[in-house]
Amino acid sequence: MDDGWNALIERRTALLDEWSAKQREIAMLQAEASTLLARRWELWQEEVAAAPQHRDAIERSMMAEYSAAGHVSQGSMTFAFTDAHLLATEFGAVRESFAAGRITPGHVREILREAAPVREAIETGVVEAGTLMLYEAAALETAENDTATRTRAQARRLAAALAGSTVVEQHERAATERTITVRSIGDGLVLLQAVLPEHLGLAIVDRLTKMARHMLKHPEDRRPEFGPSEPEEVGLDPETLLPVGDGMPDADPTEGAIFGSHTFTADPFDLPPDPRFHDDSPCIIHVPDDARTMDQLRADLFTDLLLASTPTEAHGTGLESIRATIQVTVAATTLAGEDDRPAELDGVGPLLPEVARSLAGQRTGWTRLFLDPSGMVVETDTYTPTEQMRRFLRARDQYCRFPGCRTPIHRCQTDHNEDWALGGKTHIDNLAHFCGRHHPIKHPDIPDSHRWYARQLPDRSVEWISPNGRRYRDRPSRRVMFVPSVDHPDPPGSSHDADQDPTERPPF
Repeated sequence: MDDGWNALIERRTALLDEWSAKQREIAMLQAEASTLLARRWELWQEEVAAAPQHRDAIERSMMAEYSAAGHVSQGSMTFAFTDAHLLATEFGAVRESFAAGRITPGHVREILREAAPVREAIETGVVEAGTLMLYEAAALETAENDTATRTRAQARRLAAALAGSTVVEQHERAATERTITVRSIGDGLVLLQAVLPEHLGLAIVDRLTKMARHMLKHPEDRRPEFGPSEPEEVGLDPETLLPVGDGMPDADPTEGAIFGSHTFTADPFDLPPDPRFHDDSPCIIHVPDDARTMDQLRADLFTDLLLASTPTEAHGTGLESIRATIQVTVAATTLAGEDDRPAELDGVGPLLPEVARSLAGQRTGWTRLFLDPSGMVVETDTYTPTEQMRRFLRARDQYCRFPGCRTPIHRCQTDHNEDWALGGKTHIDNLAHFCGRHHPIKHPDIPDSHRWYARQLPDRSVEWISPNGRRYRDRPSRRVMFVPSVDHPDPPGSSHDADQDPTERPPF
């Protein structure tokens, strides 16, 4: 048995190693392809310098040729050329990591695009030129150890910390572009698009998802189709409400009836057996299962809410109490109006300070978070220990702690990493949020050949151990890396900040 198990593990490990090596090779080849695009960009600049009056035609011709040769859309080729040029001229550390196969094109794309506020702040003189190197180094720390999606969220936080005023200005400009558009996509369908502030869009999807899940779990909130409503239509005598016809020969029509004052009704528990009273009888009303998918439910609820303000009666009143959930973190100084640093829409990115203040004004409860100089949440000031632990965990985790997973914490379960039944303690160092997809894979009922294990390390990273014995680490997301300014560009934790208290950021 042991020999067979060891052989299986060796085969699994060999295939995983081979796949990982190929992924690195692919990344390295894509880095080489990016270098070729950068060289072609330089040649394009030479061609434009020789004939500036034909600049647009030269560019269109180049994009068209590469698009045709690579079977790639021209829009994608435009992005690819832009990224290749930036990578070659401004992001040396990212280029080196990409060439070594440590990051993928997805990581490169997110780092370069989220750097826009930092580059703009440098161009306008808001921050020093070296700020881009700080951004690049910090973003790579995440990119080389996590997914491109998580890299995007962390890169946004970094850009907000390094060039906060520029981020706020960009968001203010973007907010003026909110709009609703509709276009036909055929077969009687249209594409309805809404360009909205990010926190509103996320809240809308969250509420629709909660409502759809409620409908799937509560069929009683759906009004059934009752079909025929007249007694004659369902084979009942209109006077006695008892079955008539061949099924009830020589029966006393009043037998089994309950009499009252000037009225009577049939006792359903005293009716004689009748073949018409069975599961398929029209007298028995069944609420059918909802066959719609989650996407279809969200679309139907979206339509109901927009056209009728509230869900239709068919969806029941249980949905009326469902509200959207987002989590926001804002500095106390920003909340008090002492500065306009961007707040943070947890797990997503920066949020306009006036939006955070508005949301804060609608809340009656507060939790202060004390951050150490590295930006790690270390304490909350609530009074009840259990609630303190929950709030601390929500602030620390932000999303499922399986490597690369982005499921927000309000859709996750709090897990004892070391099983409670086996002596695991209810302590923040033994608790983490896992989503419905990753929580079950460590359940004791799963055979050891497919079961995962999770444990927390001293730095609060969650280490997952696969059935093959491989270890994968998910590090806690930092809330703020550093907050430089023109007059004081040094990050927290430097000699200038040694005697300062940790930053306070209260979420709501």
